[in-house]
Amino acid sequence: MPALRIDQAGFRLDGEPFRIISGGLHYFRVHPGQWRDRLRKARLLGLNTVDTYIPWNLHQPRPDRWRWDGALDLTAFIELARDEGLHVLLRPGPYICAEWEGGGLPSWLLAEPGIQLRSTDPRYLAAADGYFDELVPRVLPYLGTRGGPVLAVQVENEFGAYNQGATDDGAAHLAHLHAALRERGVDVPLFTCDQPTDLARGSIPGVLSTVNFGSGAARNLAALREHQPEGPLMCAEFWNGWFDRWGGVHVVRPAADAAAELDTMLAAGASVNLYMFHGGTNFGFTNGANDKHTYRPTVTSYDYDAPLDEAGDPTAKFAAFREVIARYEPVPDDPLPEPSKKLNLLGVELTERAPLFDGLDVLGAAVADERPLTMEELGQDFGFVLYQARLDTPGPALLHAPGVRDRAQVFLGGQPVGVLERENHEHTLTFTVPAGGADLTVLVENQGRVNYGQGIHDRKGLVGPVTVNGSPLNGGWRSRPLPLDDLGGLRYLPAAGPGVGPAFHRGTFEVTEPADTYLDLSGWTKGCAWVNGFALGRYWSRGPQQRLYVPGPVLRQGGNDVVVLELHATARTTVDLRDAPALGPTEE
Repeated sequence: MPALRIDQAGFRLDGEPFRIISGGLHYFRVHPGQWRDRLRKARLLGLNTVDTYIPWNLHQPRPDRWRWDGALDLTAFIELARDEGLHVLLRPGPYICAEWEGGGLPSWLLAEPGIQLRSTDPRYLAAADGYFDELVPRVLPYLGTRGGPVLAVQVENEFGAYNQGATDDGAAHLAHLHAALRERGVDVPLFTCDQPTDLARGSIPGVLSTVNFGSGAARNLAALREHQPEGPLMCAEFWNGWFDRWGGVHVVRPAADAAAELDTMLAAGASVNLYMFHGGTNFGFTNGANDKHTYRPTVTSYDYDAPLDEAGDPTAKFAAFREVIARYEPVPDDPLPEPSKKLNLLGVELTERAPLFDGLDVLGAAVADERPLTMEELGQDFGFVLYQARLDTPGPALLHAPGVRDRAQVFLGGQPVGVLERENHEHTLTFTVPAGGADLTVLVENQGRVNYGQGIHDRKGLVGPVTVNGSPLNGGWRSRPLPLDDLGGLRYLPAAGPGVGPAFHRGTFEVTEPADTYLDLSGWTKGCAWVNGFALGRYWSRGPQQRLYVPGPVLRQGGNDVVVLELHATARTTVDLRDAPALGPTEE
């Protein structure tokens, strides 16, 4: 494929004027067995390019460990895009936002006390350089300058919103990342992206600036042109939908409204990247969170009300956007894609149970210390931490834990006594310690590290001191990491009595023909689910999302198993596999 060039008038490809019409498609949010399908549908929409972030935290889960296989086989994804005739925009960060856990920054960075992320802190830059050392040689053969499909590479991500003081350190940080890419051989055009009011703070001299917005296209493209008097106009993120948070509503945007903004951009001669073309799913524990004075975790679905829904089926936006694109660029003559077949299977019995507290030794090893240890100190990325300490003084007790990150279930003598939620600014509980004392157990869930703003320095677990009746609870703490990345050692027994948690529930079901489906957890309270060992993500009766997407390639013909970790209690002993999503109400 030819290389992209930039001149005063715009983009050129193989010497001819070229407009990028791209769509966001994150390989790490889509089962790899479905990449080819989603890429084909991108071409059918009329896109000539796909855009993807690269999640550093998944590719380097530990300082000495890398992953580039399976669902993280970036080069396989690029090759499939090339085979479909699509160009690629790469956005490697290091920081990516993306409503992704920690904005894609590895959690082990936060094991360094006082580290300043997205800065010239030598510890951060050394880690980022190591990431580029591993990443860049893998993608160099796919750059357009070497005949590959990669048109351009983004430097950082919306740094202007983070660099509010327009500091010298911020500029030096961007300059370092820019040089790091160039020195390693990235010779295709580089670009930055920022919201309109942040362009000056997030730009790099001599590097193409692009703008992100969801509406006001004419006004925001004018702001970009004022900032950058010549060169291509490009919206690097056209927010044609939005994400959801737990406890909120399912956010939707009328197709006609989004299509009108797209039409304005294309009429102005601008290039565009749809954010998102296909959102996908925050599988497992990978969702991010926002914290603008109140912590708000993002739901499992990243449907984003996009042209392709979470299951890869066309929405009203697909037809509306293709009609708009066809006014300016050629689109395929193929008919609109048909929705995929779905599986509907009701009343799957979960007949076996394994209480969480009975399986602790096979889920994680406890570490003794004078104080509770954070997830990062325990070398843990995702999941839960179980804290245990002894309370010897009988009588009324006031537990104060101001540093719960993010949700703590508190047990005394094995019995639940309350919940502390960061989201609700809850820090205290009262209970009565029986004669002879009792064990205090605190199960803390990492509900997703903050992915935007200064809050990205988001350590998890019990962060800071814990007091009882005003006195520090020091000494004798046991902190047990529970990443839940291997459930193979759990011992299940036939379920008996009410489904009181925290406990794992397991059942089996038969499938004649595997297909996409949605795990319906109506009647369950809060927890996580797996099908055939594949981590689907979190559920919560708080909503809005009520069903978890199950990709068809996860299922197999014949016997399948489902495991549900219920943290509280369930009124049902069954789950359903439904043929339609349930993303929740769109109004309060």
